[in-house]
Amino acid sequence: MGFGILWILAFQQAKVGFIAMVSASSYYFDSNKKKAGHASVGMGFKFTYLNHSGSLALGSGIIAFLQLIRIIFHYLAEKAEKASMENPVTKIIARCGDCCLTCLEKCTDYINTSGYAYMAVSGDKFCTSAWNGFLLNLKHAAKFGFAKFLAALFIMIVKLAVVILNCLTLYFIMAKVTKDTEELDSLVAPFVFVGVVTYMATSIFFGLFDEAVLALMTCLCIDSDLNGKPKFGPPTFHDELKFFGSGRN
Repeated sequence: MGFGILWILAFQQAKVGFIAMVSASSYYFDSNKKKAGHASVGMGFKFTYLNHSGSLALGSGIIAFLQLIRIIFHYLAEKAEKASMENPVTKIIARCGDCCLTCLEKCTDYINTSGYAYMAVSGDKFCTSAWNGFLLNLKHAAKFGFAKFLAALFIMIVKLAVVILNCLTLYFIMAKVTKDTEELDSLVAPFVFVGVVTYMATSIFFGLFDEAVLALMTCLCIDSDLNGKPKFGPPTFHDELKFFGSGRN
């Protein structure tokens, strides 16, 4: 039952991310130097629920299995630590094992996500897409790493900006509209509550942005490998390429 719950949650997350990837990929290949195309969300739903649901279930099943192993390991590690009377050696072994399992889960999750991004473009099965996506990431490791860094930096800045804006809005409402600041001794509790809820909401929303960035980078690398230089993508993308190219010259 526990494995089923983990699988369902991972499967749902994979479906949402894959819809964003297909939408981003359709936007990239529907665009060129002269026009900006459209992102087909309907195509994302079609690919997710009709064409590649089995592949997404397989990938999410692997992640759920690794998560289940981590949960079982945590349970056994706690039992072992109690049985050994908090022995330092047992604690070190437990922490090392947890670190290895976490690293394995993160690497597998990234390979799965890269495979989904490649599958959104090629339409291949899961195993083929995961392998080709892994090779594509190795070939263009610098591009993918730089894009992931910029995406993470942008997402963090937006999260902080939205949290600060919501907290300032809360203070304005409490001070000017409801006049609650005169009755409360401390504003820490409402600010913390609004900040935490806002951060969680923005994390869920902008999580799709990270998936879209990976899909667009996959499209760019495939486009470059097939055509020698990028042929598709919106006009602003090609303008940036010209700008950086002229800067190098």
